[in-house]
Amino acid sequence: MVSAASASRTSDAAAPAAAVKASQPTTDVTAITNRDEFLLELGQALGGQAAVRPVETLEAALAAMAGSKRAQVLVIDAGTLPNARAAVDAACAAQPRAAVVVFAATAGEKQLATTLKGSKVFAVLPTPIDVRKTEAVLTGAIAAAETNKAAAAATPAPTPPLTIGALRPQTAPPAARSGADNTQRTLLAVAAVAVLAAAAGGAWWFFQGRQPAAAAAHPAAAPGGGATVVAPLADTSILQGKVDELLEKARLAMHERRFTEPAGDNALLYYRSAVAANANNAEARDGLQRVAAVLAGRFDEAVNGGRLDEAAQTLANLRSAAPADAHVAAGELRLYGAQIAKAIADGNLDRAAALVHQAQQSSSIPAEQLARWRADITHRQDDARVQHLAGLVDDRIRDGHLDDPQDSARSYLLELQSAAPGNAATQRAAHALLSAYLHKARDAALAKNTAEQQRWLDAARRAGLTPAEVIEFEKDVAAARQKAAQADSERMLQAARERLRDGRLTDPAQDSAAYYLTQLQSSDPGNAALADAGRALAAKLIERARAAVLAGKPADADLALAKRWGADPKDLAAVQQLQPPPPQAALDPATLAANLKRVRAAPPDYPPTALAQHVSGSVTLEFTVNVRGETRDIHVLESLPTGVFDQAAINAVKHWRYAPMVVDGAAVEVPVKTRMRFELPK
Repeated sequence: MVSAASASRTSDAAAPAAAVKASQPTTDVTAITNRDEFLLELGQALGGQAAVRPVETLEAALAAMAGSKRAQVLVIDAGTLPNARAAVDAACAAQPRAAVVVFAATAGEKQLATTLKGSKVFAVLPTPIDVRKTEAVLTGAIAAAETNKAAAAATPAPTPPLTIGALRPQTAPPAARSGADNTQRTLLAVAAVAVLAAAAGGAWWFFQGRQPAAAAAHPAAAPGGGATVVAPLADTSILQGKVDELLEKARLAMHERRFTEPAGDNALLYYRSAVAANANNAEARDGLQRVAAVLAGRFDEAVNGGRLDEAAQTLANLRSAAPADAHVAAGELRLYGAQIAKAIADGNLDRAAALVHQAQQSSSIPAEQLARWRADITHRQDDARVQHLAGLVDDRIRDGHLDDPQDSARSYLLELQSAAPGNAATQRAAHALLSAYLHKARDAALAKNTAEQQRWLDAARRAGLTPAEVIEFEKDVAAARQKAAQADSERMLQAARERLRDGRLTDPAQDSAAYYLTQLQSSDPGNAALADAGRALAAKLIERARAAVLAGKPADADLALAKRWGADPKDLAAVQQLQPPPPQAALDPATLAANLKRVRAAPPDYPPTALAQHVSGSVTLEFTVNVRGETRDIHVLESLPTGVFDQAAINAVKHWRYAPMVVDGAAVEVPVKTRMRFELPK
């Protein structure tokens, strides 16, 4: 920020002092905390922009800030104070131009931001401190605090009545006046840039992650310290020159209707300069009155046309031309009323409050009018907060976030009920949440999720559900279940009929006529249409079974299913008679071999060589028992060790004899497989 000292210095001798002053911090940062580590992190984030003054109570912070003439930033460590919202409101009331930044533990940051919604806090940040993010926010807060201070300093004091002394030429040298004018213009330019930067930065940090509508609720509000209202300034400079020359220029300007413009060449400037040179000059004083009459008319036109910025500038010029004119006081009251009404209509309540604060500095605004404006703004602020919270309740209900600990319909409803328990919007929001709870409970009941149903019913009871309403809810659920069951039965019946029409009687397994009728029989056995649909399926199955039998294919499955669904026994018998007799069962060799009875079994001889070498093993053989019970076609399938016990096993089997196997009165040959073990004697 460019200081007045550096902008108005007139000699090289002042340069060192100005440089020292410019290098010093222009803002005080007061931190309410009892944690040393927080102060250390905060100092790192500030990076030398300002020194930190630590205190442990809000009272100590306000006392320290009140004694300083520099811009103020108040940092609150939320863990130090029991009620952060009350502390922020108290600080903003006592130091309206200070920027307030609140820090909270990461877990509670969102909840605290919600609590501080609607306050004039500049930003809410998490701890532990993110140095990079915090540095950017603190830079914006310092800029906002300096802007608020500069704007307050630039607000002009009430203009005294027109007197000769007020219009006398300034005794300061022209160079000094030029420097002062440049300083004022520089301060206003810097203030404007800082307001824009602070407004953008503060709004982004405070409303990050919140609803877009909440961030745009007050677009013209300056973060931290409320809206800044800068009153327009009239050109009060005085030209040096002869009275006659000044009057000649004034006459020409009046003729060309250059009453207040362009700057430096207008009737108001020339007449004021002439009066300053000669306070008794009647033409000059009369000229000021004529300019004032024109400005009074222009003011009325601008106000009537809703051009309030133009009206404000015109009124400033009118005050410069004739401070004691009755139009000034009346116009000031009228202009403030129009500006405040427009700010309220635009939803910019911060600007409306700033205008009222500015209006109270004027002696022409009655105290009772100020009180009425304040009461109206307070009422609208309360109503806006109520509507905003009610909107958040509706948004969370729509998003399905009903009962979460934070950022839910229930959390915002509790805040709404605390702020405005009797408000109609509060009642509507409570009813909407109760209905949402019951809707969830109803869905859970229909899904047969008893635990979820009970959970939402308990939530509804906490929200005010009465026993009579519980009974009504249970009746509604029972009716809904019955209606859902009927609809489900109709759906399955219709699906079965469609599958019958398409010939899908039993396939696919999960999408056939038989499947849907089975489901219907299980869920609604008393359905009047079930019997007719079952008989229709049975008839279709009988037809398919008859076609299968005639084609030489089995049809037992279709006949069994047709019987289940009520087929006529005569129709079943007719199809069964068409079936050929079952073929004689083929002889099972394994069964025959298992039933063989061996009548003579000679043990094998242990080969002497294997016995001497202590070798054991086994041989798997396959052979045939002929119709006389003798063995033939003996051969080895597998032997371990190979070739050692093969011949001994074959010789033994040759002497085996069996009782002949008789099947249907005739002896038959039987294939046999056996395994013979050779183990050393113990």
